[in-house]
Amino acid sequence: MTTIQSTHSTELAEAPLDAKGEIMQLEELSGHGPEAEELDFIANFDEVKKRKMYRKIDVRLVPMLAALYLFSYIDRANIGNAKIEGMTTDLKMSGTQYNIALSVFFVPYVFFEMPANAILHRFFRNRPSWWIGGLTLCWGTIMALHGAVHSFGGLLAVRLALGIPEAGFFPAAVLICSNWYPRHMLQVRIALFYSASALAGAFSGLLAFAIAKMDGVGGIEGWRYIFILEGCATVALGFLVPFVLLDTVSSSKFLDEEEKRYLTLVQKTQDASATGDKDVHTGVDWKTVRSVVTDWQLYVQAVIYWSNTVPNYALKFTLPTIIKAMGFTSSNAQLLTIPPYILGCMSAFGSALLSDRFKRRMPFIVGAQTLVVIAFCIMAPLAPRIKANIGPCYFAICLACLGFYPINPGGNAWTANNLAGPAKRAMGMAYMICIGNIGGLIGSYIYIDKEAPSYPTGYGCSIAFPVAGIIAAVSLEFALIRINKKRSKLSEEEIRAKYTPQELADMGDRSPLYRYTL
Repeated sequence: MTTIQSTHSTELAEAPLDAKGEIMQLEELSGHGPEAEELDFIANFDEVKKRKMYRKIDVRLVPMLAALYLFSYIDRANIGNAKIEGMTTDLKMSGTQYNIALSVFFVPYVFFEMPANAILHRFFRNRPSWWIGGLTLCWGTIMALHGAVHSFGGLLAVRLALGIPEAGFFPAAVLICSNWYPRHMLQVRIALFYSASALAGAFSGLLAFAIAKMDGVGGIEGWRYIFILEGCATVALGFLVPFVLLDTVSSSKFLDEEEKRYLTLVQKTQDASATGDKDVHTGVDWKTVRSVVTDWQLYVQAVIYWSNTVPNYALKFTLPTIIKAMGFTSSNAQLLTIPPYILGCMSAFGSALLSDRFKRRMPFIVGAQTLVVIAFCIMAPLAPRIKANIGPCYFAICLACLGFYPINPGGNAWTANNLAGPAKRAMGMAYMICIGNIGGLIGSYIYIDKEAPSYPTGYGCSIAFPVAGIIAAVSLEFALIRINKKRSKLSEEEIRAKYTPQELADMGDRSPLYRYTL
């Protein structure tokens, strides 16, 4: 029986296949399939050349995306470093005003993610480097303006503005990766640039330690220099993006014609079942919008996303303060934020390698979520006497970071694997990430200054959300298994007798011929 798979059963870039085996796989992927000559070309493509081709793509795409995400995360999270250098005192902030300043960033950040990807898909799909370069210039400029605020109201204005351009980057980056790589090569690449968010925590502390020493130079406070210099660095990077970031396969100059054809056919094969080989829609496709908004798996994935974003953003904004509460000076607290994030970077990459190798998502997501739960179960009872429990509490922070960073690359790859067709994948990824980033809004409020150092709300929520994420991930796995088994009970002949080819194409990943990735 011919079935439509959402992913290759053997990773295209890694394991050599005989021609017959690869043709059978690709026929399964396509359902009604490309031409036999195209299948022969894919199956007979030289394995050594294939590996070299993907290495060429890797070195040109992943480092630039990682650098952009590094700068993006530093710029949104450096407010935590500025806080312990005197920002809240100089701006005369009190009570929950710091939490409000954190949260307003996420209002436009959540709201504009889906429209941003729609704009990218509509106007910049052939030149995504221009779109991302423009976003980078905008958020870098706004970040530098953080250094010019003189009131709480001014801080709210720049935080609100910062969320608009930053909203478009991460969904666009995931979409670009999904256009260059087959399904089971995707998580490692997402993890590589996502791990930059962990490095951002490390670099942010290191940069803040160095920049804060400029306090008083030119009559300007050290915390202002953190915003100004880091914003200017982002602007400089933004000017480079259109010249460095890859655009499309067809426009690439480093690939030969055979390599371009191979990549184009692989994408065509993976998406043919959902699109019916139709041209990309250039207007607002309301059928796709409806398909995305009513797709139950995106809401489950959003809960998985929250298991990271709520405790992770909350800790990132508060970690310098927590470490300072252990009795360290501001400078040493900045430096001690570095090791946990280095561990987080390593765990994101290691987990992604294993996940892609074993071609499973759920076990590695749940394993990471379990580490987060254990970490905060250690931290919560010890926090009221944190100065007497520095070692166990610091260990718990490191353990939490080990758990945070594999979750979202796994969830994003799992989501991308199970959204059929470029239009739905673009919109669906943005929609899920949009809902998932509401977790940042929640996380902004769970560590309340008046509850320091015990932070019962913060640590309690940091346990509850990963537990909910574990339930969501396990439930999603069993639901997808059940759906796949149910669809397998029908023969292809029965399905094609019941539905027209166009109806099957319009169903996309809801087609009874489609099989979800686990």
